[in-house]
Amino acid sequence: MPLADSDGTSIYYERHGSGPAILFVHGSGGHHAAWWQQVAALRDEFTVVTVDLRGFGKSDSSMPEFDGQDFPGDVVAVLDAEDLTDAMLVGQSIGSVAALRAGLLRPERVGSVVLGHSLGGISHPELKELAAADRAEAVKLPVIDRLLTKRFQQERADLTFLFQQMGTFNVAKMADLRNLDTNGPSLEDIEASGVKVAFLAGEKDAVLSVKTVTRAHELTPGSHLEIVPDAPHSMYWETPAQYNAAVAHLRRTLTAQKEAA
Repeated sequence: MPLADSDGTSIYYERHGSGPAILFVHGSGGHHAAWWQQVAALRDEFTVVTVDLRGFGKSDSSMPEFDGQDFPGDVVAVLDAEDLTDAMLVGQSIGSVAALRAGLLRPERVGSVVLGHSLGGISHPELKELAAADRAEAVKLPVIDRLLTKRFQQERADLTFLFQQMGTFNVAKMADLRNLDTNGPSLEDIEASGVKVAFLAGEKDAVLSVKTVTRAHELTPGSHLEIVPDAPHSMYWETPAQYNAAVAHLRRTLTAQKEAA
């Protein structure tokens, strides 16, 4: 069982396939197995790495509480353990916060970071205000309606049930996570790092609007923006073909641009 040492905490991860590296960082209801539809689709062309942040899946969950400030170090521990370079980190929701900070901590190992359905905890007053307004609308909905479309829930009751079961393997719950957005990086920090940033958004994301993500893209120098039509917050689960195509496109595009620089 592959484990990385994150400052004394055991972090579970898996490595599949070969080629340019993509490391996925799950959201609050996920863990390494949540990426089953990505691993199977992408491992023939890419090295696909999945990780369990502390408190999730098979990683150490024995600590009395979970601090979001520890998550970037968990990602860095896996990057170091596997000696990955020019990796693309792909975060899902809160996993994007960990992914972006890990990229800024290890720019020599990370060429790009994809912020999936998230602003990555970027510290900017206008973006914080826009995201807060989106959240105020989202909390009016049942949790499952924020993440998957009604039509998917009705047509794929089996996958909706499995999606909900994924979170039951985690000790850490969303309500237990502290300091997720504390001391986020500035736009200047991102630009100075040289790490490329891409925003990956779903047109039907009920948690973070396309308008907010588009504004973040406009404010972030050199960033990329991918908006997937008809996709919800958890598009990696509901519309994997479109999601995987977008991730593969970003991996090829961002890599090519870096090599040409």
